[in-house]
Amino acid sequence: MIQPTLNRALLADFLRTRREQLQPEDVGLPRAPRRRSSGLRREEVAELAGLSTDYYSRMEQQRGPRPSEQLLNALGEALRLSDDERNHLFRIAGYPNPPQYLHDRPADNLVRVMRQLEHTPAQICSHLGRTLVQNRLAVAVFGDHSRFRGFRRYWAYRWFLELEERELYAVEDHAVIGRAIVAEVLATHGADPSAPEAGALVNTLLSKSSEFAEVWAEHPVFAQDWPRLHLNHPDVGALELNSDFVVDADRSQFLAVFTADPDGADEEKLRALAKLSDDFVW
Repeated sequence: MIQPTLNRALLADFLRTRREQLQPEDVGLPRAPRRRSSGLRREEVAELAGLSTDYYSRMEQQRGPRPSEQLLNALGEALRLSDDERNHLFRIAGYPNPPQYLHDRPADNLVRVMRQLEHTPAQICSHLGRTLVQNRLAVAVFGDHSRFRGFRRYWAYRWFLELEERELYAVEDHAVIGRAIVAEVLATHGADPSAPEAGALVNTLLSKSSEFAEVWAEHPVFAQDWPRLHLNHPDVGALELNSDFVVDADRSQFLAVFTADPDGADEEKLRALAKLSDDFVW
């Protein structure tokens, strides 16, 4: 198989064209009253990506060292690249497709599906258990996961090291949920043992949680079917939801959809939670 190599001319041209297609308001920047440039300026892209203007300018001038994977990922986010554009950026920079552990942005196809589910709790997660985006009803049911930083972004970390995370879930489900979480982390780590994100999370949990270490040693196998969730919600009380998943093509992300049985008490409770959100319209 032919390995990709750095193509400075293509890289420079690709960055320039995508930069010129964006306007300041597209990326949350103010527009100067007498602005003449048709797209973003180089210094604006550099700022968004956390680079120096000189370093970014040299890339568009076909100069400088080959950018790292982390830098390319930052540029992809700054330029609002689609998944296919992002993969192309990595290839012309001399890399295969982006490593899964760099994929912070939810996949476009999963986002399209989630946008059709405004009446159903839904969220997109990485297979390492980090929530990438939630709809409003998922926030109302499970809480706002965007507030977490560091290792706390991972459900496995909160489940095994912050026991208040379990208060939402019925006690009789704790063992099953914990085992499913470990199985998912194990499957992700086993697929790419060199990925630093998974390795750091696993090492931390093995050293700090005897419960995690015990289940990990049993080598549980991840199954696509999750148990029915029994929740103790602080606003609506007991709430039972089914869990279903749509897995992205490269299996690095999945869309989790939580449904109540139709025309029952749990569906009415979801309606009540929806009304608690000021911006939510049923």
